[in-house]
Amino acid sequence: MRDDVLIDSHGERLATWYYRAPAGPAAPCVVMAHGFSATREQRLDAYADRFQQAGFAVLLFDYRGFGASSGEPRQWLDIERQHQDYRAVLAWARARPELDASRLALFGSSFSGGHVQALAAEDSGIAAAIAQVPFADGLLNLPHLGLSTVLRLTAAGLRDELQQRLSGQPYRVAAAGAPGSLAIMTTPQSAPGFARLAVAGGSWRNEVCARIALRVGLYRPGLAAGRIRCPILYAIADQDDLTPPGLALAAARRAPRAEIRHYACGHFDPYLPPLFDTVVSDQIDFLRRHLAG
Repeated sequence: MRDDVLIDSHGERLATWYYRAPAGPAAPCVVMAHGFSATREQRLDAYADRFQQAGFAVLLFDYRGFGASSGEPRQWLDIERQHQDYRAVLAWARARPELDASRLALFGSSFSGGHVQALAAEDSGIAAAIAQVPFADGLLNLPHLGLSTVLRLTAAGLRDELQQRLSGQPYRVAAAGAPGSLAIMTTPQSAPGFARLAVAGGSWRNEVCARIALRVGLYRPGLAAGRIRCPILYAIADQDDLTPPGLALAAARRAPRAEIRHYACGHFDPYLPPLFDTVVSDQIDFLRRHLAG
């Protein structure tokens, strides 16, 4: 069971699924959002269902400009705006009398796994965090993309910036594509992985404003891991070709209270059977140990 709620973030409405805790006041709560371009129905609802069954409240939202949330231009992925959206949902949770503000956890997967590291490092009120197949270091990831891809995406990003200024209309590129195509994510796992997460009638669009290509290389949330004081679980896919496991592991080793789980799989496998049950069970165990009353 879940309710649809709208949470304000800087004048826009974040479409949020609110999974209420099964019983009791002052419940612990998990705040969740998806990764690069993805929307909440792409298997994060499966995680939220299981967390609720385990006794936790959950707030699962779409960022501004994505999915069912408001915001223009559509598909504008801006790192700080997404951080602001997480903060807005956390503030909403802290104001709810039925939720325990001292027992709030963050969940992020892929790109939002980077957001979780950055936010947990700045917010001492977070009780626990989960970074699943997390983005950790855009700068060190650039060599994995190849010079040709970096140059093409930089040109697309500059075109988007210029076009937005001149006409007010963004220039968008594919979020995921085949190797060699003009897309932000072009590893062999990328396009097939998103196809596996496809939902009939879903809100995901395979495009983003290209300006993110100018910024993602400067996003290094794993460097903040040393300032994370709460327990944080790193779920690392050892065959991940999208968010390199070595960079995630380096970030985890900086975090004073990190717990690390390795899975012999690719980037998208934790979302789906047969591995999903193992991964979510590990996360429920982590949450129970660190959000206990």
